[in-house]
Amino acid sequence: MSGIEEQTFCQLDFSKIKNKTGAAETEQVNRPNNRFTAPFGHNPGELSIEAGRYRLLWSPHCPWAHRSVIVRKLLGLEDVISLGTVNPIRSEQGWEFSLDDAGVDPVLGIRYLSEAYFHSDPEYSGRASVPAVADIQTKKVVYNDYLTLTNIFETAWAPFHKKGAPDLYPEHLRKDIDELNDVIYHDINKGVYKCGSADSQEDYEKAYDALFARLDELEQRLASQRYLFGDFISDSDVRLYVSLARFDVIYYTEYKANRNRLIDFPNLWGYARDLYQTPGFGDTTDFEAMKKAQYASGNNPLNIIPKGPDLSGWSTPHHRERLSK
Repeated sequence: MSGIEEQTFCQLDFSKIKNKTGAAETEQVNRPNNRFTAPFGHNPGELSIEAGRYRLLWSPHCPWAHRSVIVRKLLGLEDVISLGTVNPIRSEQGWEFSLDDAGVDPVLGIRYLSEAYFHSDPEYSGRASVPAVADIQTKKVVYNDYLTLTNIFETAWAPFHKKGAPDLYPEHLRKDIDELNDVIYHDINKGVYKCGSADSQEDYEKAYDALFARLDELEQRLASQRYLFGDFISDSDVRLYVSLARFDVIYYTEYKANRNRLIDFPNLWGYARDLYQTPGFGDTTDFEAMKKAQYASGNNPLNIIPKGPDLSGWSTPHHRERLSK
């Protein structure tokens, strides 16, 4: 798997990781299959919905993990589901909780993300990916389906939403949101990585054209409405935002997605700033972590981290409120 693809899924190559007992290293390097997908609920076989029972594990550089952290904050789940953060610069041993005191997660007591996966299955041979939800009692990963995690927070965890929490996934619009999410996922979220990991000029140009055609379409959509579905923030806005936040910092240069920068799209740029300045978005956006993960995690021999781009524009007035009815 290429370095670009590995960063795409925020995963860990188990080929260099020993298990928790120090036994021989596993040689398998399988692509993740979101193995831990048991539903949350109150029926037999479902994961119980309890405040203080789970810990969300993430890295701020990872777009898939970032969107789960945004939704967690928007819905007021910070005191219900705790948060563990791995260092965005991956060590030779994998994603590590080296930002914490003593280099271990203070709640789970583990040094490496892989340990939570091994707790779930000592024979696990996939990749340790974020986001992952761990059961604090057992220290096991119990859920790691990044495709649906925000929807889980928006629905199954509704009893714990804060008063006045936004309805990010209104029932009457779920079909429309799911359809738009699918488009955003394939053409934008993954589209940038398709550009960066293309094996041929033909594949690169196909991904490039699809990416910018979709951005052009959304640029027009956002000309007359504040958010993707009107005057309220939805799950789709979260999913688009995480790619926009990384566009000029990483994707434009590193992944050859260089027809336009985000700041060259008047509506998308104003929209992104509007979200950035909304609690839950900007305060969970770590541009330095994005750059460190990309340029200081093994793919860049000299580990030189770009000084730019200028990020001051993210805090400038956006005037998008004028579009609210």
